[in-house]
Amino acid sequence: MGTASFIQAAPQLGNQYSEDRVLRGYLARVLTAEQLESVGGALHRMGELAGGELYARQLAELDLEPALIQWDAWGNRVDRIEVTPLWQRAAEIAAREGLVAIAYEAPLGRLSRVLQFALVYLFSPSTDVYACPLAMSDGAARTLITSGNAPLIERAFKRLVSRDHATYWTSGQWMTEQIGGSDVGLSETVARPAGSGWTLHGRKWFTSAITSQMTLTLARPQGNVPGGKGLALFYLETRDAEGRPNRISVDRLKDKLGTRKLPTAELTLDGTPATLVGEPGNGVRAISTVLNVTRTWNAIVAISYMHRGLALARAYARIRVAFGAPLSEQPLHADTLAGLQAEYEAAFHLAFFVVELMGRVECGEASDEQQALARILTPIAKLTTGRQSVAVLSEVLEAFGGAGYVEDTGLPALLRDAQVLTIWEGTTNVLSLDALRAIMPSGLGPLMREIGYILHGVREPRLVAISARVQAAVEAADAWLKANAGKDEAKLEAGARRFALTLGRSCAAALLAQQAQWSLDHAQDRGPYAAALRFASAGFNLLGDFDTALSRLLADGEPR
Repeated sequence: MGTASFIQAAPQLGNQYSEDRVLRGYLARVLTAEQLESVGGALHRMGELAGGELYARQLAELDLEPALIQWDAWGNRVDRIEVTPLWQRAAEIAAREGLVAIAYEAPLGRLSRVLQFALVYLFSPSTDVYACPLAMSDGAARTLITSGNAPLIERAFKRLVSRDHATYWTSGQWMTEQIGGSDVGLSETVARPAGSGWTLHGRKWFTSAITSQMTLTLARPQGNVPGGKGLALFYLETRDAEGRPNRISVDRLKDKLGTRKLPTAELTLDGTPATLVGEPGNGVRAISTVLNVTRTWNAIVAISYMHRGLALARAYARIRVAFGAPLSEQPLHADTLAGLQAEYEAAFHLAFFVVELMGRVECGEASDEQQALARILTPIAKLTTGRQSVAVLSEVLEAFGGAGYVEDTGLPALLRDAQVLTIWEGTTNVLSLDALRAIMPSGLGPLMREIGYILHGVREPRLVAISARVQAAVEAADAWLKANAGKDEAKLEAGARRFALTLGRSCAAALLAQQAQWSLDHAQDRGPYAAALRFASAGFNLLGDFDTALSRLLADGEPR
């Protein structure tokens, strides 16, 4: 008999709610004790599923991917997508737990969005990006309500917010075409009048969650002007009454770097019946409601992935012995994880602050200044947390050494899936320009005043010092904006990313300092305090002073 060889134990997850200091501390601050007690059962239930059944299924199904069945046995074009068993289970849980419905049932008033996204945050990293169709369903539901289109509200909205899996629908969102990408104004899909409705003709190059029962999409009514103003927003159902493709051909599923469990397709629309949602133009503006919702989902998914990676890294560090001691007891490894945890905690509070703003706006409780703040911070939170997620998860994989690079640990998928968070619903550059456009009408006044309010109660000396640095960074950003707006547009655009990230990191630091002070006062928890100090050490102000001509020389890569 041979000598037994060493086998490393795998990291284990417990209840992801009860083990999450950051989420529990945040909810204790923003919810009343009665509210927290009323939703505690749902949070514990989702935490148990996320760390138990769903995570186990995820590991068991690492090799499974959706499949496109284009033809049946008798030669009929069916274009059926077979999704993984985990996706089927995730759909049941999402409907039952009301992951879309809660926002519209509003059991906690303006804080209902906080409950909804707390559940999404727990659910998301264990369900192979099933949050994607949920995000688009939420955005579609909000758009239909806003449109006031009574027949569509009766037909689709009640299904999008159903808790009954038998009647529950999800929605797609078909904007991207091969010619346009982020420049959706170049869309080539044409809408033609047909009886009392319309038919759509064209190709959609990137359509996520093609298994959804409906979608919102952009098309140009015949005769409309070019560009975004000539597009209109349409509703369509993906299958007809007999369950056949609704004049839609699924040309292929995308072969992607990550999110491989999410069926993303190229489609041809050949006379697809559709219904105009609003006016026969300004479709980009009409679909902006969807984008505001889905960008917030993106930020929540980003922090959920960071938390999952760190939970696994900490669990591994406790059981992995190297050089005579567990990794968790080795100063350099502990210091590395501490820096990642600080980035995650700052991102967490930025994302959930945008959720709070969303709740206020939707309930009609937001002032004009808070509405302006929501317009500014939604793209900033999305771009900031997306970049943090990729950076943190890259380091998480490194914290596992070689095991982080091996597919059957499930770890590489975390990083691959996170990479989409910087791309979907707008790249960092596109969102930076969106944020700049949102800021220009009122300047940074709403954000500067809100940061002052957030930091008003901070008293601990080291947190006060962070507060001063945050305010200095935002004042520097304000000065940069005023120095360039209307004067040096090239410099303004070139610096938009650094400007947006400066605002995102500054706001995150302020929110983390606020949570740290509250936790010191009410929870005797020094975790947020430690995170605030560590995050502050990484800095906030990324503006610098860059010469746009020299930057162009570097970008061109050619000798001059």
